[in-house]
Amino acid sequence: MAETKEKRRVFPFTGIIGQSEMKLALILNVIDPKIGGVMIMGDRGTGKSTTIRALVDILPEIDVVPDDPFNSSPTDPEFMSESVREMFERGESLPSGKKKVPMVDLPLGATEDRVCGTIDIEKALTEGVKSFEPGLLAKANRGLLYVDEVNLLDDHLVDVLLDSAASGWNTVEREGISIKHPAQFVLVGSGNPEEGELRPQLLDRFGMHAEIRTIADPKSRVEIVQQRIDFDANPEKILDAFEDQQQELRNQILRAKDLLPKTSIDPDLRIKISQVCSELDVDGLRGDIVVNRAAKTAAAYNGRTEVTVDDIGLIISLCLRHRLRKDPLETIDSGDKVKSVFEEVFEIEK
Repeated sequence: MAETKEKRRVFPFTGIIGQSEMKLALILNVIDPKIGGVMIMGDRGTGKSTTIRALVDILPEIDVVPDDPFNSSPTDPEFMSESVREMFERGESLPSGKKKVPMVDLPLGATEDRVCGTIDIEKALTEGVKSFEPGLLAKANRGLLYVDEVNLLDDHLVDVLLDSAASGWNTVEREGISIKHPAQFVLVGSGNPEEGELRPQLLDRFGMHAEIRTIADPKSRVEIVQQRIDFDANPEKILDAFEDQQQELRNQILRAKDLLPKTSIDPDLRIKISQVCSELDVDGLRGDIVVNRAAKTAAAYNGRTEVTVDDIGLIISLCLRHRLRKDPLETIDSGDKVKSVFEEVFEIEK
């Protein structure tokens, strides 16, 4: 029991004041990982890391093959490692267990071997056995991979993340020996824009981009400071106080996951979404796809199976603001620009 409490000593997600855009982006990615992750940029000390780590406590459970280092699914071949898939194809009965969706931190100083995993060359040469030590990408399969200060990450690690995020597989090759395993994860990054820009090709890989501002209201600031002091003094008391809200959010996420396959979006709304993307001169079609997917997820999260204009308005800036071409002479904020074009195309009165 003591161990469980120790694990849960992260600040309760539902207790975090403000930052609704960041919280919404994280929740929608938990409901539908195919949205493609979220990049959170903002000032220092605005609760980015606290909020992301607080997500751990509301993550749902998934079915896994026990003791499998890749969190393989016992029923879905798409989420199976090669060895588990071979057993599945032979018709063998696979054991099944439950575990929480994993959340893995990728440290800035991590080596490529630590991220991708390593092959024991000596064992392979002397015994003819492929011996693989899984890395962080294996642990993050079917879960979330969190990179703090992602804009400071080494370029070669950025390339590794891009490859895995694009293909859903991680391939490790050493001395002519090759091993691959599933690496389907939601990429969550945070950073401070003052410390450097993100490479455009990595930025585009994030489904959503949340911008965080320091809360200016003095009363809210005092409330946040007091809440933090109280949590540091007695974490159990704060966790107990928010447990009902935490459980309600967990249930809402599970209901949304069930509703999502039944959720639809009107063809006229699809056309207008693409019109917004076109008028904003968004490169490629990734923006259109993410907005459609995120709007359906937002509808399911709010307990509906039909997407409304409000659902689209809620998520469109999150999905498109980082896809606009940079104009050094532009004075309007990219999120405001998206909102302005959205209101014009959807004929929303201001």
